[in-house]
Amino acid sequence: MTHQPLEGTSRRSLLRRAALLTGAVGAATVPAVFAAQQASAATTVDMELTVIAAMVDPPRSGTGITLGAGPSVTAVEAALRDKGFLSSTYVDGHYGTSTISAYAAWQRSLGYSGLDANGLPGPTSLTELGEAEGFTVTRKINVGANNTSYGGKRVNTRTRNMLAAADAKLSWSITLTQGSYTPGNPDSAGTHDGGGVVDIAVGSLSTTQRWQTVKALRDVGFAAWLRTPAQGFSYHIHANAVGDTDMAGVAQRQVHDYFFGKNGLASHAADNTPSAYKGSFTWWEKVGRG
Repeated sequence: MTHQPLEGTSRRSLLRRAALLTGAVGAATVPAVFAAQQASAATTVDMELTVIAAMVDPPRSGTGITLGAGPSVTAVEAALRDKGFLSSTYVDGHYGTSTISAYAAWQRSLGYSGLDANGLPGPTSLTELGEAEGFTVTRKINVGANNTSYGGKRVNTRTRNMLAAADAKLSWSITLTQGSYTPGNPDSAGTHDGGGVVDIAVGSLSTTQRWQTVKALRDVGFAAWLRTPAQGFSYHIHANAVGDTDMAGVAQRQVHDYFFGKNGLASHAADNTPSAYKGSFTWWEKVGRG
């Protein structure tokens, strides 16, 4: 794909962004004479936190900030505003539905479609936005090839690596019953249409082993739940790779539920996982940093 030419940033735009960014992190207002210097300094966008916010923020009520993503999200929103994709009203550090739509429009302007224009920042589109609007991207997420496999089921490279890491924590093997990129399954309600989502067989496992498998998956960065007959399913584990930029919208909303201790189902009921197996919210790249 041909890259768009780099765009210059006017001094007026720099001044606006400097005031916005300093306000987002609670700093005192800087004198105008210093604003351009501050704005022209290397502003960074943490891709990991930005993607997590893009998954957690849209379904939530209000305009809360997720984790420490506010400054990065604000920089992205300011860039989308400057390029005409987002109203200034929504430059607030909350990656809500308006920011999703604006970022998807930016992706389409680069020639992307389908999963590549889902409103989640990918490493290439985010880097191009930064090159045009004056920020650099740190802690990039790369899902890799989308046609690899794990146990014969299709997944992307990132998901495969996560499954292997979870598998290594167990004395039994993780066996997939459904992989990713499998649209058209009515039982999945679209959650497997994109990347990062798998179903895992548990029929041969004891109750304790099932929960231990959930815990192993969560420890490497999956939002994972044991599905049960009481919920209308045969026993299996459903797992979403938190931060996967190919993830379908309905699966992203399950990550939102997981973040807030819910079950990822239409009921949005409390997570039924016993406390000993819940673990903490995390994602693959964060796990790798220790």
